[in-house]
Amino acid sequence: MKMTSNTQHLLDDLKKLDKWPERVKTMQENWIGRSEGVEFKLRIEGTDRELAVFTTRIDTVFGITYMSIAPEHPLLEELMPGRPEAAKVRAFAERVKLESEIERVSTEKPKEGVDTGLRVINPVNGEKVPLYAADYVLMQYGTGAIMAVPGHDQRDFEFARAHGLPIKVVIKPEDRDLSPGSMTKAYVGNGVQINSGQFDGLPNQEAMRTIAEWMEKEKMGRPEVNFRLRDWLISRQRYWGCPIPMIYCEKCGMVPVPEQELPVKLPLDLEYNPSGMLETAQDFVHVICPQCGGPARRETDTMDTFIDSSWYYLRYVSPRDKNQAFAPKPAGYWMPVDQYIGGIEHAILHLLYSRFFTKFLHDQGLLDFDEPFKALFTQGMVLKDGQVMSKSKGNTVAADDMISRFGIDTTRGVILFAAPPERELEWSDQGVEGIHRFIKRIWTFYYHWRDEMRKAPVEITGNLSGAGRSIRRKLHQTIRRVTEDLDNNFKFNTAIAAMMELLNELAGLSPETKGSQAGHGALVREAGEVLAKLCAPFFPHLAEELWEQLGHAPSVFTQTWPEYDASIAAEEMLTIIIQVNGKVRSRIQVGTGISQEELRRSALNDERVKAEGKGREAKKVIVVPDKLVNVVF
Repeated sequence: MKMTSNTQHLLDDLKKLDKWPERVKTMQENWIGRSEGVEFKLRIEGTDRELAVFTTRIDTVFGITYMSIAPEHPLLEELMPGRPEAAKVRAFAERVKLESEIERVSTEKPKEGVDTGLRVINPVNGEKVPLYAADYVLMQYGTGAIMAVPGHDQRDFEFARAHGLPIKVVIKPEDRDLSPGSMTKAYVGNGVQINSGQFDGLPNQEAMRTIAEWMEKEKMGRPEVNFRLRDWLISRQRYWGCPIPMIYCEKCGMVPVPEQELPVKLPLDLEYNPSGMLETAQDFVHVICPQCGGPARRETDTMDTFIDSSWYYLRYVSPRDKNQAFAPKPAGYWMPVDQYIGGIEHAILHLLYSRFFTKFLHDQGLLDFDEPFKALFTQGMVLKDGQVMSKSKGNTVAADDMISRFGIDTTRGVILFAAPPERELEWSDQGVEGIHRFIKRIWTFYYHWRDEMRKAPVEITGNLSGAGRSIRRKLHQTIRRVTEDLDNNFKFNTAIAAMMELLNELAGLSPETKGSQAGHGALVREAGEVLAKLCAPFFPHLAEELWEQLGHAPSVFTQTWPEYDASIAAEEMLTIIIQVNGKVRSRIQVGTGISQEELRRSALNDERVKAEGKGREAKKVIVVPDKLVNVVF
């Protein structure tokens, strides 16, 4: 069960995830870190030992002026004893061990290293170069050693300058020469090979291929694919976490806990001890070996939490099953997850682990799918005064205070309306008051029209007035917008904005105009019922109360979502932009369904267009249906 056995699979299947944010897929792709290059070996002078390196820039191999090796590389432990540089190298290695990986590879920190006194032979030209133990080379990446080409790598350039090492140019720009002595930075662009033996004069991109082929033919190296992704250690030295079900016996070695004794449970009566709590639990540690019956010791490390969090979603389909992790039949029915919502901080850890676990379980024949989450949505953070809200920073807004003052629907609505959910949200007290006013306006509308809504007929019969048709059109347009916004990346803010526009339109049905709108009772009822349903996902308590005020039972949440009628939502009149020679000069109102020829004629008869034409005949008339006409004189 090793992640690197699925590395290429994890990378390739990112293409399947068409409903995942591109940013997350890019982060995973970079974390997996596939690179194609050449692996070759350099013999260490005076020994039979070789140093393996991997490079994606084999076109620069003739420019090696020194080699870098991780201070913790086992070859140093083997070759350094007895050499005059041994003590210095050992001290450097001990100091580097105290630094984090991030510190060692940081671009801000000066690169440090010491000369081991060893010399390495470049196989392509026989040159002997010094071997340096360098802090920026990590044992866990690649082979633990790198070829250093300061003329064409900035990190190597800075190291060479700091340690007085030579710089050699093997790729030059096509338009100029480079002088190592006057260079202020490495040249990392494309160009022409120089100082590269028989490959001089080749474009470096072509040289990458030809040098690799030559080295393979001469048995110096071979094409290789490397990945940045590594396997991980599951054990943690702490009390909490799932115990690792292993027992150590001096006679039998490592023995798994018998299945009938699973799960191993943590002792609950321990006192806090930072040096290792489980090791102090004598009754937990000392057990009988299940194979020979002799004295044995239980494993006291526990598993890291990702061992659980990487597959927890599968447990939801059969949470009470005591015989298996998940039941295959309900897993096959419910899974994979249709929609996953989580923070961007999970992109390369939890989400990558979950993808791996799913592929592993699929390979074991336990699942009939190999990707856990069909769609992924990453929400933004809430900011206050430009900083992420945090208790530690003391910049949080107390939800209880907001709810007691404005109500929970207002508090909820502010978060949904303030920004698209994938972006950061800057908390605003003015935004709270704005949403609160909107909710009160909805309530006021229902309060004034409640009786008419209750007694009005369910269906609209007869012809509506122009104002009535306009309101009903807006109502169905709003249903369409809110439905599409909810279905398309959770656009809560624009859905609420659409309802605000609808409420403005419904002002045409205000109590002051009841007399003129008396024949539109069924329209008022339709508007009231639709608005209550549209409010439900955003302002659930308000929606429930409105539904009850309309005389309906049971809950609004048992109702079907409203559907819009495309013919009602269609505009009766369209505003067409008129351009003259590409510049907007006029706008005209036309009926929907107007033909292109009629639109062309209307544009040419527009007074502003005639004035621009000054009696000239139009050279060309470009019609974009339902949008614009461009007249070219």
